[in-house]
Order: sequence, then structure tokens, then C-alpha cells
Amino acid sequence: MKTIHTIILTLFVSASLFAQKLDREKIKALKIAHITEQLDLTKTEAQKFWPIYNANEDAEDKLREQSMERRKEKRLEDLSETEAKSLLLDMEKMEKQKVAIHSKMLNELLEILPAKKIIKLYQAERSFKHKMFEEYKKRHSNEKGNR
Repeated sequence: MKTIHTIILTLFVSASLFAQKLDREKIKALKIAHITEQLDLTKTEAQKFWPIYNANEDAEDKLREQSMERRKEKRLEDLSETEAKSLLLDMEKMEKQKVAIHSKMLNELLEILPAKKIIKLYQAERSFKHKMFEEYKKRHSNEKGNR
């Protein structure tokens, strides 16, 4: 009986993780579509743009994961002052790395795109985040209303 419970629990956890991965993939696809529509890239621009943009996204995701892992190691209440200071310095280091990644992408994009399209990229990223936030709020307000 215990084995059956373990198998069922494992299936639920696996399904949940799979659904989260699908959600991330779906959001990524929506973001790509949104940026593509907003930037109106030529075929040549798109062929050069997406590898640079995707490499930047991957590097930022990796930093974000490292940051989350580092902060999960201990609860804030359990940190000594020395550990808290170390965490704070690590957070600052990661912010500097994020700026460096972003700066590298900007320089690479300036070689292949007009500055106006890069500004459109920033606007498209902001508008996409805003759309996702509004969708999140809408879904969660519906969930609260259904309870």
C-alpha cells in the first residue's frame, strides 16, 4: 500500500513539474511571437538577432537560477551577520554580471540592428512583461472569485 502511495505521489510531482516546464515553454513562445511582431525584423536581421538574444536570455536565466539557489540555502533568520554580508556581496556581484551580459548584448545588437529597433526591443520586453502580469492578476482574481 505504501508503494502505491509513493508511486501516485511521484506521478503527481512529475506531472506538476512537467506542467511548469510546459508553462515556461509556452510563455517563451509567446514572448518570441510578441517580440517578432513588435520589431518587424527582416529575414537577415532575424537570423542574426535571435542567436544573440537567446544567448542573452540563457545567460540571464542561469544567473537567476544561481541567485535563487544561493538564497534558498538558508532562511534569512538563520543567517549570521557574516553569512548575510557574503550573500549581499554575491547579490551585488550577480547584478554586475547581469549588467555586463546586457551590455554585451547591446553592443552585439548595435552591429546588426538600427538603434531604433533595439529601443523597440526594450519596449516590447516591457509590454510583454506587463501583459503577463495583467494575465496573472486576471487569472488569480478569477480563482479567488471561484472559491
